[in-house]
Amino acid sequence: MISTVLVANRGEIACRVFRTCRELGVSTVAVYADADADALHVREADAAVRLPGAASSETYLRGDLIVAAALAAGADAVHPGYGFLSENADFARAVTGAGLRWVGPPPEAIEAMASKTRAKELLGIAPLAGVTEADLPVLVKAAAGGGGRGMRIVRELDELEAALKAASAEAESAFGDGEVFVEPYVEDGRHVEVQVLADAHGTVWALGTRDCSLQRRHQKVVEESPAPGLPAALVEELYAASVAAAKAVGYVGAGTVEFLVAGGRAQFLEMNTRLQVEHPVTEEVHGVDLVALQLAVAEGRALPDGPPAAAGHAVEARLYAEDPAAGWTPQTGVLHRLEFPVVPGVRVDTGYASGDAVPVHYDAMLAKVIAHGPTRAEAVRKLAGVLERAVIHGPATNRDLLVASLRHEDFQDVRGLDTGFYGRHLDALARTPDGAEHAAVAAALAAAARDAGRFGGGWRNVRSQDETREYDGHEVRYRPVRGGGFEVLAPEGVRVVSAAPDRVRLEAGGVVRDFAVAAYGDGTVHAGRHRLTPRPRFTDPRERTLPGSLLAPMPGTVVRLADGLAVGDRVEAGQPLLWLEAMKMEHRVTAPASGTLTALHAAPGRQVEVGALLAVVQTEDVQAEAQEDQTV
Repeated sequence: MISTVLVANRGEIACRVFRTCRELGVSTVAVYADADADALHVREADAAVRLPGAASSETYLRGDLIVAAALAAGADAVHPGYGFLSENADFARAVTGAGLRWVGPPPEAIEAMASKTRAKELLGIAPLAGVTEADLPVLVKAAAGGGGRGMRIVRELDELEAALKAASAEAESAFGDGEVFVEPYVEDGRHVEVQVLADAHGTVWALGTRDCSLQRRHQKVVEESPAPGLPAALVEELYAASVAAAKAVGYVGAGTVEFLVAGGRAQFLEMNTRLQVEHPVTEEVHGVDLVALQLAVAEGRALPDGPPAAAGHAVEARLYAEDPAAGWTPQTGVLHRLEFPVVPGVRVDTGYASGDAVPVHYDAMLAKVIAHGPTRAEAVRKLAGVLERAVIHGPATNRDLLVASLRHEDFQDVRGLDTGFYGRHLDALARTPDGAEHAAVAAALAAAARDAGRFGGGWRNVRSQDETREYDGHEVRYRPVRGGGFEVLAPEGVRVVSAAPDRVRLEAGGVVRDFAVAAYGDGTVHAGRHRLTPRPRFTDPRERTLPGSLLAPMPGTVVRLADGLAVGDRVEAGQPLLWLEAMKMEHRVTAPASGTLTALHAAPGRQVEVGALLAVVQTEDVQAEAQEDQTV
């Protein structure tokens, strides 16, 4: 039997596997890059081995270092988690070649299915070649890996070459394999998948369906099981195809077969030869522990003849450190507080705890929150409520978007459940939630209460001018009153019930609301569920940069420049100039206007902080003004 498992992964993934190992009495070993030295998965493991460096290519993608770490720590098995090397046949062979047990499918099955191009060939599906206008739109897709990385939609033929190059570079960075291919892109289909589990004795389970249609950048955001509203005949067809695919390659272990469903028909997408991020919804519905079953299968044990029956419905939401309203820009910084209410039927899988830092080098997911209930409606309502009441202090997150998505009528009624959901509704869903104005009042009064305690401020017989504070465009005017407390002058209609440095109660329209308030040294303020940024007392230096300046929207690494780009070039508005990599995704930086590139400070491989000056594009009118100033 397995006694010690090294998990060749990080964060939430490693923590999830460790939890099952602890329950089974199996010892655990973590590996960590330098940026993860104090990460939760390192703290939770029984032992940990450092992988020197920060970039994935130097650390978590180095199979030789991970095998050496397993041997050094005395592990007898390696679990690859999901992502990084989990679908790498050479890594699987290296593990078994070192005398370790591999908690995953045979390398031959990985080779047959982990490459999407070879998987399609196995099933008689050929990728597109010689793309023409008639084939558009098409999807450029990485042959290895997943998670939306290395994927680009192409709607214009002249965009294909750039999309192939960008997808290949992103795939090489994320998975160590730059192979890409092209396939037809089906607009607004449903992304449906089947969980399979197979043993070495010929038994293959189809453990229900999952719907993963709510996606951004081709990466799943909300998942559920079972996939709602599918005809029984189609479900049986998906089961039969999934089991047949697994048997065709002699599959052993946990895997997922993915389909695009449109017009009542299913199109095979790929088979992921690993556990998936969304596996908890299957666990909750079928009452199983897929990691425990993986370990049992790896030990050679046989599965029962059939899987446990399904009961109820489960929904999972992925909480990311990102700003949906700003192009899903990933966020970094200290996660000051991360707390979820304890509710029966709700599970939280996370790789972070309060006080941890969110690094720039890896995926931006903070946690998965999963709710199970007797019906879909009950599970959805429960999940939205838990997310809404969670305490998340630190970088901006997609929490409000998740809550709004779960409560959107198209999602609740299933009629608008497809991969085009965010394309249709993002602007409305990404709006600041109601109550931000009153949250700004609470933040201002809490700050005033703190100042009064520090400096002995308070009401005076000869009152100075009213106090003013501003948060995200919400201006708050107030003044202290005799006997303590404050009077709010703007916005109108707000009465202060009580105000302390950490809690403010306000009445508006006859309704009293309570705001817990916390301010942190990085400048962010949290009032209730609202994250606020105070207007600085002094001008942001970035506001004094030259017109046309391109500033880094996030910390990251410059991965490449546009071909032949040089100072003095004429560029057009929206033209891609360079690409940044942050949190395992590439982000394109474009010209803000048509003009001349007058400065270029970016170079491939350069690490940049948020707000760093990358380049300057001067328009003709700005150049003319500069010339006039010089001649005056």
